[in-house]
Amino acid sequence: MKKLLLLTLVLASCSDDAPVVSNNSNNTSNQTVAPNNTTGPNNPQDMGEDQGPEPEPAEFGLDQRPPNTTCVAPARPTSTTGLELERAFSSLSFNQPLAMKQAPGSDTHWYLLEQPGRIMRFENRADVSESDVFIDHRSEVIDGGERGMLGFAFHPGWPQEARVFISYTANINGNLHSIISEFSANQDLASLDPASERRILEVRQPYSNHNGGQIDFGPDGYLYISLGDGGSGGDPDGNGQNIETMLGSILRIDVDGAEPYGVPSDNPFVGQDGADEIFAWGLRNVWRFSFDRETGTLWAGDVGQNAHEEISIIELGGNYGWNRKEGFECFGGSPCDGNYIDPVVDYPHSQGRSVTGGYVYRGTDIPALVGTYLFGDYVSGRIWRVVYDTDGQAGIEEVIGTGFNVSSFAEANNGELFVLNYGGTIHRVQAADQTGEDNFPRTLSATGCANPEDPTEPAAGLIPYRPQAEFWSDGADKFRWMALPEGQNISIGPDGDFDFPNGTVLVKSFELDGKLIETRLFVRHDDGEWAGYSYEWRDDQSDADLLLAGKTKEFGAQTWIYPSRSDCMVCHTAAAGRSLGLELGQLDHAGYYASTNRLANQVNTLENIGLLSNARDTEFTRLVDPQGEATLDERAQSYMHTNCAGCHRSDATLRTTFDLRAGLDLSERGLCDGPVYNTLDIPDAALLAPGSVERSLIYQRTATRGVHRMPPIGSTLVDEDGVSLLSEWIQSLQNCN
Repeated sequence: MKKLLLLTLVLASCSDDAPVVSNNSNNTSNQTVAPNNTTGPNNPQDMGEDQGPEPEPAEFGLDQRPPNTTCVAPARPTSTTGLELERAFSSLSFNQPLAMKQAPGSDTHWYLLEQPGRIMRFENRADVSESDVFIDHRSEVIDGGERGMLGFAFHPGWPQEARVFISYTANINGNLHSIISEFSANQDLASLDPASERRILEVRQPYSNHNGGQIDFGPDGYLYISLGDGGSGGDPDGNGQNIETMLGSILRIDVDGAEPYGVPSDNPFVGQDGADEIFAWGLRNVWRFSFDRETGTLWAGDVGQNAHEEISIIELGGNYGWNRKEGFECFGGSPCDGNYIDPVVDYPHSQGRSVTGGYVYRGTDIPALVGTYLFGDYVSGRIWRVVYDTDGQAGIEEVIGTGFNVSSFAEANNGELFVLNYGGTIHRVQAADQTGEDNFPRTLSATGCANPEDPTEPAAGLIPYRPQAEFWSDGADKFRWMALPEGQNISIGPDGDFDFPNGTVLVKSFELDGKLIETRLFVRHDDGEWAGYSYEWRDDQSDADLLLAGKTKEFGAQTWIYPSRSDCMVCHTAAAGRSLGLELGQLDHAGYYASTNRLANQVNTLENIGLLSNARDTEFTRLVDPQGEATLDERAQSYMHTNCAGCHRSDATLRTTFDLRAGLDLSERGLCDGPVYNTLDIPDAALLAPGSVERSLIYQRTATRGVHRMPPIGSTLVDEDGVSLLSEWIQSLQNCN
């Protein structure tokens, strides 16, 4: 959408009313705007030659809300893969669900595990509206990050053997351990007795991550347990190839044998050097595994390190290569010509960064899927199936883009599959309804969000906005609008994030050298889930066409990345409120409204036209222009908040636990003492090494491109100004206090 014709919104400088901050560069400043602190307009920054007459400073940029009768979220496009997800048990929501099962031989109830330490029980009815506590063990569980209650399994002899086994993490004498415990059911089988706990296995964990945690009974009646390599990054203790430890392995034990458990006689190291419990080893962190109920084959998803996620078939006595191999490749310069078993398939970190193992489909509702292994990725939300060519070579095919964090799959007793959203919901895998017409707009002019006569202009109902600290987009000029359904408003979250109603469309257009190349629609559908859609502009600028998949395109010497629909959700995380850049801290600055030729505070303007209410009752951190005149610390905070904190925040549930949101003291961020997962072969590397850009990974990964780049997708060019800012900030630091 052309610069000359758009409701362009240009930020103003805010030097007159910037919050007071400390000049001590060793401390970050909490730039909190107190309730009722209103910000007036100031002199505009670069207004551009197409600004028109000198703008008029005003209290509000718009006097009334423009009617929006056209730009409303359309129905989702029809699946092209034959599969889709449908919300199941839609009246229920859970707290960080990680596993769901039915009891052997009974289809009447489901049992769902929550990471903080509970298992909930509910009836297997579509209209079920209540769940009951099966067991509450939160008082014993240490959770957070990759810790918590992680897996459970019914004894295969249930209900005659009324025992349930649970995997969780807990502290023993101040040290983190992985625990496998047995619990007995109460007489009515509707709950477990916490007092009946019998710990059968305790394994010391040297770090807080890579705890594995999946447990399940195999067709042989033995209990299988996955344990990660002990954590940190790169397996610093060498546990993956150390057969004397149970870490970095899948274990197999006999819970019906000797106390506290027996060991099957054919486990590979029984009677020789090595841990008797090991079934297979050389694994980094198997988060989820499953048995094919027809063949007994054990499938596992092993979470990768730097570059690859892998799906493997686990064999008795197999060594899967970690930390000599990652996927099919050697890792870290180590020789990898040993007798290692390669994965069935792997995929690069451009498609996802944390594999979630699934199941071989053995249900009856989707005949074309029978015998196919489905799996997903926690970070990207993609779901794939394993496919084979005529030569028997395995590959993967993406079948569903979920838009959420895929924490686990679940298999019903009848073989039908479900997907768990870490955000709390349950979804059923089903055949897509392909009988109806797909009316999703194929051109931008058909969306209702652009002028159909001239798609370079926005539709009349769109409201422009521009964040103070902009995300780096390879030097492209960007223009943004929001469109809400008539009569709907924006809610404000506790941190000042905007929560938009269903039907909302957020529009962003990109220009290179004055020419439109892409317009993205970020849409909140009627089911409450967000999705991203990209339109590629034609060379003659007559319209833009919907892309069905991601692609790259050369513009002179520059490669532009058009994201896939799944790529959009990698950055637009639930923890960040999905709608990045739309928060009080980003918009509490003056902006130019071309339709009225006014310069006014954006938050005040949205309140004036009725889209926001009570914004000044919320405390929030006010961001600044990273290349502006604010303090070095403020500018660095704002840059990291925009470019990094969508994923790197305390509530984002990534394996990295540091927090780059603005407004935190440096000592609160977990940067100086946080675990390092990839040193990039830098001696004494740290997430942040005060005074040293050479050792600081937040600098090094921002300053590079390739597999180690940050942000991990969507960019081919280094943000030289941003890197320079980070360098200056890091060199100014003396410590992390």
